[in-house]
Amino acid sequence: MKDQKKKIFILMGNPDGNSLSSKIADAYEVGALDVDYEVRRQNLNEMQFDPILHRGYKEIQELEPDLKTFQENVTWCDHIVVVYPNWWCTMPALLKGLFDRAWLPGFAFSFRKNDLYGWIKRLKGKTGRIIILADIPELLTWFLFGEFTNELARATLGFAGIHPVRITVFSPSERCSPDTRLTWIQKVKKMGHKGR
Repeated sequence: MKDQKKKIFILMGNPDGNSLSSKIADAYEVGALDVDYEVRRQNLNEMQFDPILHRGYKEIQELEPDLKTFQENVTWCDHIVVVYPNWWCTMPALLKGLFDRAWLPGFAFSFRKNDLYGWIKRLKGKTGRIIILADIPELLTWFLFGEFTNELARATLGFAGIHPVRITVFSPSERCSPDTRLTWIQKVKKMGHKGR
């Protein structure tokens, strides 16, 4: 039986708000709302913040309101969904900047004192879904350039304790037919129904 009170946070991670990424995020949101999940969403293209962590963790860099809201949404949710395009085998720079700025010690993780390799995963108990739109077919990308999902799935979300993080790659996204796009949108809507 589905938990109708599941809390889902959707981050549309494309700097272009008029994109297939946005339509995919819409489909997930519609699917989740259809079964009465609680949903919050932020669109990267609407957020205002400095994406550069200028001095690492040496100095506190005050978070802008949109980054505070992002942290509140991550804390609130049971399940986080991030949709973004694959640019140069990684996420867009602005999306990386969001995580650089907001995925901070004390929020997403904490380092253990006097322990070179230990850390506390502060977001345990949450699950994740990453949906990546890529123009080069997934297997070809892996063959030519190697792993392109690790940075966000394991080294960021997983580092903070979010598990499992399921990954869906749709490709080739720029040259696919309208029927293929419709199939993807229907598939994502079903993911939203399941809250996965």
